[in-house]
Amino acid sequence: MSPQVAGQLELLGQVLISGILLGGLYSLIGLGMSLIMGVMKIINLAHGELMMVAMYITFWAFTLAKIDPYVSLLIVFPLMFLLGVSVQKFLLTPVMEADTVLPQNQVLLTVGLGLVLSNLALLLFTANYRSVPVSYASKTIYWDLKLGGQTISLSFSYPFLVAFCIAGVLGASLFIFLAKTDTGRMIRATAQDKRAAALMGINTKRITYITFGLGAALVGAAGALLDPVYYLYPQIGGPFTSKAFVITILGGLGDIPGAVLGGLVLGLAESLGSVYISLGYKDAFGFIIFVLVLIFMPRGLLGRGRA
Repeated sequence: MSPQVAGQLELLGQVLISGILLGGLYSLIGLGMSLIMGVMKIINLAHGELMMVAMYITFWAFTLAKIDPYVSLLIVFPLMFLLGVSVQKFLLTPVMEADTVLPQNQVLLTVGLGLVLSNLALLLFTANYRSVPVSYASKTIYWDLKLGGQTISLSFSYPFLVAFCIAGVLGASLFIFLAKTDTGRMIRATAQDKRAAALMGINTKRITYITFGLGAALVGAAGALLDPVYYLYPQIGGPFTSKAFVITILGGLGDIPGAVLGGLVLGLAESLGSVYISLGYKDAFGFIIFVLVLIFMPRGLLGRGRA
């Protein structure tokens, strides 16, 4: 193998690694929105702003108490779950039960909620960019691979690798919860047919509380994992709401395994496009795939979502 070919393979391998690690975090973000979509049949357009709230909780936990962002997951997850349950119980449920002209007015409410959260953060914390200056933020793990007589050196960003592993554990835990617990089975039954689930004695209102709480907790966990590698500012939620929406469409509306695949596809698309086409069009590549999937695969990449 010539050095030029080895260099190209090294670049490709590095791009794929970066895309997969980033895609794992995107999957965790998309899981929350897809779970809410599956049960409540609405798109939560305040999803990114909930992540922003979790990022500020993580930032202040580190700043005031020196709590590591990964340890702060133990604080962020339950707090965001409670916030999600409160939003569903006191804001969304009354609107969903109201007899109004707009049947999807709860979606408009999530837009307003996102605006309130982002502007409240702007008022409290100003528009300054902040970061969590952990010692391992720039730490890199190297792996040398012998291939065709040439040495290919690949690197793994330590915070991204740890975040990917934690995201994988949380994702696997969600699958086990949905498949093996009574509450998880009730969530899946409600997602399949809410009226039939209610006739079978399931408290569907309680299930919606739990579902929105889990969705908020999952995206909150993603926010805590992103804090060591992303700058934090009040408007950071908007772009991630868009990414979560793209992932939900790619995976198929309400399809949990599809959301994982959608996140990985989006991460790989952004990573490959940034290197081989242009970094300036990074966000455009995901939307191109989004449009193509809507046209040719309206049920999502796995073909199991709602058309």
